[in-house]
Amino acid sequence: MTTDSFFDVVVIGAGPVGLACAIEVQRRGFTACVIDKGALVNSIIGYPTNMEFFSTPELLEIGGHPFPTSHYKPLREDGLDYYRRVAFAENLQLRLYERVLGLEGEPGRYEVVTEKGRIACRFVIVATGFYDVPNYLRVPGEDLPHVSHYYKEPYPHTGQQVVVVGAKNSSAKAALQLLRAGADVTMVVRGPEISESVKYWIRPDLVNRIKEGRIKALFNTTIRRITPETVEVQTPDGPQTLPATYVYALTGYHPDFEFLAALGITCQTDAAQTPTHDADTLETNRPGVYLAGTVCGGLNTSRWFIENGRYHAQVIAARLAGEAAPELPQVLQPVQLTR
Repeated sequence: MTTDSFFDVVVIGAGPVGLACAIEVQRRGFTACVIDKGALVNSIIGYPTNMEFFSTPELLEIGGHPFPTSHYKPLREDGLDYYRRVAFAENLQLRLYERVLGLEGEPGRYEVVTEKGRIACRFVIVATGFYDVPNYLRVPGEDLPHVSHYYKEPYPHTGQQVVVVGAKNSSAKAALQLLRAGADVTMVVRGPEISESVKYWIRPDLVNRIKEGRIKALFNTTIRRITPETVEVQTPDGPQTLPATYVYALTGYHPDFEFLAALGITCQTDAAQTPTHDADTLETNRPGVYLAGTVCGGLNTSRWFIENGRYHAQVIAARLAGEAAPELPQVLQPVQLTR
């Protein structure tokens, strides 16, 4: 397999943070390529159809490009249109639907190995997010065709019995949408209540629907087994069997640690399995290889997001250009996690 191109910087991950990184390094005179195994902003494509961002538009902007929208909080479609326009306006070099297999070479002379060839480069920025790898339940039947870890929309489930596993933002919004589309919804929650981290405009709605009995909820309950027509659970009062035509296991996601290992990036032994990197420079244990965005937090996937992760682009680009560390907004500081 021969090397088919050279760039100063290869950015792995074509999400908002990866695009921001490519923009910032290009503006400092570096050539850059953005590569992704999926589509442009692939994670946003995978979001629920009518998803509303939790942030206002100015907090989602990259590269100084205004985010025009008539919504106080942009919709998924707004985000897809915005990031596509920015990528084209900045003339970013995109290699989409091309999977990265590994990273070979030495600092300053790396080769990114893909399923289609090799890309020579001086530096690598990994901005792969966390949405590709679900937190699996690891129970029998999880691989059945009516079980999904990704929710799109409620309409196929009108009149159906749906089990939603989880109690954070994704599962809360899914349960409410399913209810209002005419589904019979049961939530299975490992903890004692709906998570306090659920957004303040969503949680009261869900809690009240549960109190009314319009949504059934089993707390302190775990999944034992999923069959084609039922979900077997363990409750504080003993085992129960729930009828289910569809199951949404919305228990979160995490970075692809196997992929990081394939790049030669190690992880710490802390509970979050934090990928090894310098907190100030974002450089990993491999010199010239950097992390940006959510992947920096390991299992702490609420630590970095578009709103603060986009500033990683400025930190990395300044370091590559030999510039002083930029003055950054307070939003760059990681948020306190709510467990």
